[in-house]
Amino acid sequence: MVTVWEPSLGDVFLSMLWFFLFVIWIWLLITVFADIIRSEDMGGWGKALWTILVIVLPYLGVFVYLVARGRSMTERAARSAKLQQEQLRAYVEGVAAPPSPAEEIGRLAELHASGVLTAEEFAQAKGKLLA
Repeated sequence: MVTVWEPSLGDVFLSMLWFFLFVIWIWLLITVFADIIRSEDMGGWGKALWTILVIVLPYLGVFVYLVARGRSMTERAARSAKLQQEQLRAYVEGVAAPPSPAEEIGRLAELHASGVLTAEEFAQAKGKLLA
């Protein structure tokens, strides 16, 4: 005789809860490993010991890491996010706002003064910018 298990609503809810807790745990583990690797204030041996601790005793290692280095972990993440935002802003401004003709003529004048451009090339480039 074959019996079929019919999950109740509570069983489904409990299964989904465990699944999401597992996903959160994996996310936390990846975040801690990334922070260990990116940490600039820790040497190679410190990184190796933290990595071994997190691999051998995963729950205890992650929780001890979060307690011991949680504040600096947050500061590093904020600093990294700020740097990425500044780089993006600089890139967008550089692409969106081309240099003005005056800036280009100044750059050409510097190239002409340093001998990279001849007087004829300088005049030709200047004429293109002013046209």
